[in-house]
Amino acid sequence: MTKEAQPSEAAHPRRTGLRESAALLQPELVALRRALHQEPEIGLDLPLTQAKVLAALDGLPLEISLGKRLSSVTAVLRGARPGPTVLLRADLDALPVQETSGLPYASKIPGVMHACGHDLHTAGLVGAVRMLCERREELAGSVVFMFQPGEEGSDGARIMIEEGVLTASGELPVAAYALHVGASVLPHGWVATRPGPIMAAADSMKVTVRGRGGHGSSPHLALDPVPAACEAVTALQTMVTRRFDAFDPVVVTVGSFHAGTVGNVIPDEAVFEATIRSFSPEARERVLAEAPAVVRGVGEAHGMTVEAVAEEGYPVTVNDPDQAAYVAETAQGLLGKDRYIEMPRPVAGSEDFAVVGDHVPSAYFMLGACPPDLNPFTAAYNHSPEALFDDAVLGDGAALLAELALGRLSGPEPAAEAR
Repeated sequence: MTKEAQPSEAAHPRRTGLRESAALLQPELVALRRALHQEPEIGLDLPLTQAKVLAALDGLPLEISLGKRLSSVTAVLRGARPGPTVLLRADLDALPVQETSGLPYASKIPGVMHACGHDLHTAGLVGAVRMLCERREELAGSVVFMFQPGEEGSDGARIMIEEGVLTASGELPVAAYALHVGASVLPHGWVATRPGPIMAAADSMKVTVRGRGGHGSSPHLALDPVPAACEAVTALQTMVTRRFDAFDPVVVTVGSFHAGTVGNVIPDEAVFEATIRSFSPEARERVLAEAPAVVRGVGEAHGMTVEAVAEEGYPVTVNDPDQAAYVAETAQGLLGKDRYIEMPRPVAGSEDFAVVGDHVPSAYFMLGACPPDLNPFTAAYNHSPEALFDDAVLGDGAALLAELALGRLSGPEPAAEAR
């Protein structure tokens, strides 16, 4: 952003008030985050998490509805004056990870951990709800708060959309925003985003190569699927580098490969599974068609039958350029110019906020939550059992979400005689 385009002091009259409110809320938000962290839940059914969210919203001037097929919470705040709708989203679910952080408030649920920071997202959005409810008289329009289960591979956003979250206020939002904390890479308290693709599409493929089993001492009497499957894995990597533009890349990683039971028996089949990442709809369409064709061709060349099934997962998360610029301007105005950086490239992780972005002009942004005494470039990454997130950033995250909604919904003040 050029110097001329930087937000002026006058453009953010609520700046000091929001951060002061967030500071007052901080102890409450930390307590909520740590309670969520101790009782994490996986997938779409999150009754304990849902109950904590509802308790935190109790008594506020909200229209609340609950999901039917998942433990979602949708809350609508209607401003004092008519106007458009803005959506703010937080994800609620945890991961099947055994926590080894050593925190005094570590997970009490064996094998489950908030290793991706969704507990901070939930508490931060609660803080934004509280601050916006206090400023309801300033709002010309409505805010939809989307508390979403099932982000970690369970397609929770799509289910919430099918159940009506995008029309909860009576009309489609004009903009949607979501933040994600990072345990590493981004320094503590920094905000980052970019226009265009920001997170990759995440799809999958399962391949079964079928041959004919036999004794390991006489491979010529069998039809060994193992070397054919290995060659198919290598062929996928060649496909990536030779069929796709290096500036519109795809990433294919085979993370699971299984064949046989003992070393001296040739199995009947070999099975492998891959994750497929892409950064544009065009590359995604091509790789989902070409990857199965490549492995089938390799298997058939060896006389095998091959079943290759590619399944679509989350699409590319694409930031609307205008909304990304608005997040950048707002973050700099609220937190300071030295706490914002534009991301030079997308992240190869995926995010089902992408589905919201398919319907509404949206912006997804990152907030650094690496503890300040750690090096963000060597700290444990999100999804690690050792990941640490500093909940000191909760207030700023909540204030930024609230300011994004306030900035979009601050219509003209009513005339004096109409008050």
